[in-house]
Amino acid sequence: MKRKNTVIQDIREVVEKKLQQMLATNPTRMDYYKKYQEIIAEYNREKDRATIEETFRKLMDLADNLDEEQQRTVKEGLNEDELALFDLLYKEDISKAARERLKQASRSLLSSLIEHLTPMQHWFQNAQTQADVEVFILDRLTESLPDPPFAASETQELAHRVYEYVWQRYSSDYPLAA
Repeated sequence: MKRKNTVIQDIREVVEKKLQQMLATNPTRMDYYKKYQEIIAEYNREKDRATIEETFRKLMDLADNLDEEQQRTVKEGLNEDELALFDLLYKEDISKAARERLKQASRSLLSSLIEHLTPMQHWFQNAQTQADVEVFILDRLTESLPDPPFAASETQELAHRVYEYVWQRYSSDYPLAA
C-alpha cells in the first residue's frame, strides 16, 4: 500500500510537469488539467486500497492520453505553436479542404507574427504596440481564414483569442517559436 502511494506520487509529479509544459504551449488543453484535478480530488477523498488502485489506473490512462496529445503535432504536421493557433481557430464540422487551409493559415500566421514581433522588444508593455499586434493578427486572419466556413463576423473574435494567446506566450517563459 505504501509503495503504491509512492508510485502514485511519482506519477503525479510526471503528469503535473507534462501538463504544465503542455498548457504553457497550448491553453486549449485545459481539459486534461481539469481531468487530472478530478482524479486527484477523488483520490484525496478516500485512500483505501481500491481507491489507490483506481487512481493509479486513471493516472496511467491520463499519462497515456497526454502522450497521445503531444503526438498530435506530428499527426497534424504542425509544431506546438502552430497547433495551438490551429486549435484556437478550429471549428467543428469543417471540410477536409478547409481544415488544410486552416493549418496553412496557422503556419503562415505564426511565421508572420514571429517576423513582426522579433524587432519589437517588450511590445506587450506598450498600449500602442499591443494595438498594432492585435490589428496585425486581425489582418492576417482576414486574409487567410477560409470563407466559408469562417464568416467575417467570427474573424474579429478569433483574432482577439489569438492575440490573448500570443500576449500570454510572450509575457511568459515560453515565447513563440517557429
